[in-house]
Amino acid sequence: MKDLEKEYQCAIDLVIDVIGGKWKVLILWNLNEGVKRFNELRRSLPGITQKMLTQQLRELEHHGLIERTVYQQVPPKVEYSTTSQGKKLQATLFAMCEWGDEYAEEKGIEMNRCWTTYDFMKAK
Repeated sequence: MKDLEKEYQCAIDLVIDVIGGKWKVLILWNLNEGVKRFNELRRSLPGITQKMLTQQLRELEHHGLIERTVYQQVPPKVEYSTTSQGKKLQATLFAMCEWGDEYAEEKGIEMNRCWTTYDFMKAK
């Protein structure tokens, strides 16, 4: 697991270290809807392997953006949700999704809407 540096030249460098890569932003966006179990997340992220999802979830948890809740029952139940720090990214993720929709439209790129709704942000 990659630890953060003690010093960064720019806040963007820090943000990239915390949420950079193909999957972390998508995981966070998916958790905008609320609590999800591992297999729910995996089904909603076509192409991600179990190993990669596990790794990315651990890193997001390590950096304090999501929390993992384990229920002591048989069979074991584990749920993931965003922390208050992770929720602070929702407006930024919404803006990225909106920008992507507009960009796709301008460029004639066929786009499925983000797989989670972002109507919750429009209401704010």
